[in-house]
Amino acid sequence: MKPFHIDIPDADLADLRERLARTRWPDELPGTGWSYGVPLSYARELAAYWADGFDWRAQEAALNALPQFTTEIDGQNIHFVHVRSANPDALPLIITHGWPGSFVEFMRLIEPLAQDFHVVAPSIPGFGFSGPTREKGWDLKRVARAWAVLMERLGYERYGAHGTDTGSVIAPELGRVAPDKVVGVHVNGGLGFPTGDPAELEGLTEAESVRLATYPDTEALGYAMIQSTRPQTLAYGLHDSPAGQLTWIAEKFHEWAGVEVDRDQLLTNISVYWFTGTAGSAARIYKEGAAAWGGRSPYSGVPHGVAVFPGDPGVRRVAEREHKVVHWAEYDRGGHFPAMEVPEVLVADLRTFFL
Repeated sequence: MKPFHIDIPDADLADLRERLARTRWPDELPGTGWSYGVPLSYARELAAYWADGFDWRAQEAALNALPQFTTEIDGQNIHFVHVRSANPDALPLIITHGWPGSFVEFMRLIEPLAQDFHVVAPSIPGFGFSGPTREKGWDLKRVARAWAVLMERLGYERYGAHGTDTGSVIAPELGRVAPDKVVGVHVNGGLGFPTGDPAELEGLTEAESVRLATYPDTEALGYAMIQSTRPQTLAYGLHDSPAGQLTWIAEKFHEWAGVEVDRDQLLTNISVYWFTGTAGSAARIYKEGAAAWGGRSPYSGVPHGVAVFPGDPGVRRVAEREHKVVHWAEYDRGGHFPAMEVPEVLVADLRTFFL
């Protein structure tokens, strides 16, 4: 394992500003708001701030205040943050981000968690400083196996796992990969997929019916259809145009966040994608995992906890079909990115479940 320090060259910062200044902006239809995608006025304002107001060096320094490392697992470079608690007997906890996030999502979560946990926050293979991937086959199960190796290398024999978005699939898979070592799995959002059986619809609350209806929402899943079928074609635009990378990610934070996220943290997250050139590599995880979408998984007897935030599709009876759910909490504040929106709520829920 090697210590890792982020140091983006000045030339890359200058290149980003130059590209943003030369953006060829598209037209837009009047009066459409967000219904056709990111409005031009929003895109131009955010791009202008990224170029002239956003301080990458300050954000880079904040990230470098976290102990970071890299190691090779299964032929792939893996980047991770590792913060040990002052309590030597603290429970180790591996926390996994998703798309369009990164380990940057957890910047406000790691320090408070480290009061009670030894925190490990890896970057998924293909994302950011764990990217790009160099071969096919890095699906979510393979990532979970890599996490088991990582925790073993760190000397952790018993540990918890938390995941958000893509991580909310990886964390339960880690519980299946290493059930003798994972003491519990915690996720925010959905856990499992509905089968379409009419019995699943019987007796649902109004809130559960609304959440269940989000699964087949093809308009909301347009990005996933592209990333799961043609990630390479998409990559040309995102890799070459910072305005393209900016809006592809910012749209999801606008749609999925219930509380407006900090603009600098959002742009730090987007900058990691841009500076590492991993837009296409990160998108490939959808292609790798598409064959398993909606499929059944073996029942996991590892204790699971679920925190459901507004807009997320969690329904307990769906989750319990394949998981031993022992903790279920629903919140009326926050959204799909609680580590960025309401970190204090997520930290409290993690403590309630694990401690």
